[in-house]
Amino acid sequence: MGIRATPGAIPQALERLTKRKAWKALEAHYARVRRLHLRELFVEDPKRGERMTAEAAGIFIDYSKNRITGETVKLLIQLAEESGLRSQIDAMFRGDKINFTEKRSVLHVALRAPNGTSILVDGENVVPQVHAVLDKMTEFSGRVRNGEWKGHTGKRIRYVINIGIGGSDLGPVMAYEALKHYSDRAMTFRFVSNIDGTDFAEAVRDLDAAETLFIVSSKTFTTLETMTNAHSARAWSLAGLGGDEKSVAKHFVAVSTNAAEVAKFGIDTANMFGFWDWVGGRYSMDSAIGLSTMLAIGPENFRAMLEGFHQMDEHFRTVPFEQNLPVLMGLLGIWYNDFFGAQTVAVLPYEQYLKRFPAYLQQLTMESNGKHVTIDGTDVDYPTGPIYWGEPGTNGQHSFYQLIHQGTRLIPCDFIAFAQPLIPIGRHHDMLLANVFAQTEALAFGTTPEQVNAEGTPDWLVPHRVLEGNHPSNTILAARLTPKILGALVALYEHSVFTQGAIWLINSFDQWGVELGKVLAQRIIPELESETGYSLGHDSSTDNLIRRYRNLKTTS
Repeated sequence: MGIRATPGAIPQALERLTKRKAWKALEAHYARVRRLHLRELFVEDPKRGERMTAEAAGIFIDYSKNRITGETVKLLIQLAEESGLRSQIDAMFRGDKINFTEKRSVLHVALRAPNGTSILVDGENVVPQVHAVLDKMTEFSGRVRNGEWKGHTGKRIRYVINIGIGGSDLGPVMAYEALKHYSDRAMTFRFVSNIDGTDFAEAVRDLDAAETLFIVSSKTFTTLETMTNAHSARAWSLAGLGGDEKSVAKHFVAVSTNAAEVAKFGIDTANMFGFWDWVGGRYSMDSAIGLSTMLAIGPENFRAMLEGFHQMDEHFRTVPFEQNLPVLMGLLGIWYNDFFGAQTVAVLPYEQYLKRFPAYLQQLTMESNGKHVTIDGTDVDYPTGPIYWGEPGTNGQHSFYQLIHQGTRLIPCDFIAFAQPLIPIGRHHDMLLANVFAQTEALAFGTTPEQVNAEGTPDWLVPHRVLEGNHPSNTILAARLTPKILGALVALYEHSVFTQGAIWLINSFDQWGVELGKVLAQRIIPELESETGYSLGHDSSTDNLIRRYRNLKTTS
C-alpha cells in the first residue's frame, strides 16, 4: 500500500488511511488499552524500561513511559508498512519529486551526504554541487575568522548579523545558541528576522559599522521582511562608513540564487552562496543558510554537525522500523494525536544551550504537517499536525508543568538531556538530570490517594495532592551536546515529521498556508502609507482598522 507517483505528477492515494486494516485494528486496540495505567504496565513487565528503548547516532531513546503495549507498537508498525513508508523513504532519498505541488525533489539529505555519494535530481548528481558550496563557505569562513577578510576601513570583522526569516532565521539562531560553547567568543553574532523595526534597531544599536558583516539570506532576494531589513542595514552601514557605496561589498554577503538582485543591492556576486529549490526553508540550516553557523563554530565543527545529520539519515533509511528512532517517534505521535486526541506535544530540553530548539521545531513540525487535505486533494477525516511548544528545564517546572501533571489535557512530552555538562559547575548537572528523571517518573506514575494519605495528609487535602499520572513521555539522552549530536537530533525530528506526513497522506513539504497573508499585506501596505484618501475594499473590520491606524499614527 502507499502512494504511487511519477516525478512531478500528482500522486494518487491507493487507500484512505482510516480504511486501512491496521488503522481499524488500532481503533479496536485503543478501545481496549486506553484506560490502562503505566503503573500496571510496569508491574506486568518489569523489564519494560530496558526493552522499550532504541539507539542510533549517539542518541538513546527510552519510550517505555508511553501508554502502549507491545501490541500497540506492532500495529503502528503495520500501519507504517501498509502506508508504504519504506517506499516513500526510498523515493525521497532517490530524488523523486515528492513535493508534487511544487514539482520539487526533497533532498535536505543531500546537504550532508559525503563527497563521492550520488544523489540525482533530473538525472544530475547534486552532491558535487553541495560540496562546492561547502568548500566556498569554508574558504570564506576561514578568511573572516582569521582576520584576513577586512572591512571597508581595514578593520577586521567582529560582528556578524544574519538577516533572514523562517528557516533562514530559525535554523541559524537555534544552531548558534545550541553550539555557542564551540563558537569564537571574539566575535558577536546577532539575528534579525522580524519586520518590526525594533528587531533591527536593537541588533545594531551598540555596534561599529566598520566591524560589522551582514549575511542577507533570501533565495529570491525579494522576501518582504528580509529585504526590508536588508535595506535598513545597508542604510545604517553606509551612514557609519561615510556613504561610500563601495563599502557594501565589504560588509554584505548573500545567501541567494538571484545574482541580478544581489548585484543590484551592491553585493559582489563572488560572495553569493547558493542553494537549490530542492531544499525547503525549514530544512536548510545545513545548507549555505548555515553560513553564520560556520562562521561561529568553524568549518570543522560544521562538518561534524553534517556527519551527525548523515548518520541519522542512514539510520532512518536502512534500519527496520522496530528499532528506527524517527519512525518510532513519528508513530507514537500519531498514536496520541489521532487516537487519544492529544493536540499538543511539549519539547523539554534540559540543556540551556537548546533554549531555542522548541521554537525551531515549531516551524519544522507545524509548517510541514499543518495540512487539511490529503495528497489527492480531499479533506482529511483525522487530525494532523499537533502544536509543538516548550521551554528549557528546569524553568518550565515552575511555569506550565502544573497543567501537564494535574490539568485536564493529555500532553505527550519529549525530555532531552545530556549525561555530561559542557560547563561543569559543582553539583548543578546532577541536580539537573535528577529533575529530568524525577519528572518523567512523576508524570508516568503520579501519586495515589493511599500514598498521599500515608504521608499524614488531612482527608480534605488529599484530592488536591493526588497526581493521577499516566502522562506519556519520551526521554532522549546523549552523552554530550556536540555539533555531531545536534545534527543527529535535528535529523531525528525531521524524519519523524516525514514519517507522520507519509502516513497521514499529506505533502509535508509545501506551505501554501503562509502565502495568502503575504499577498494581502502587499495590498494593504500602500493603503497604510498613503497620505491622501485611498479606496478601501476589504471587509468592514479590516477597513475600520486601517482607518483607525492611519488616524492614530498621525496623532500627537
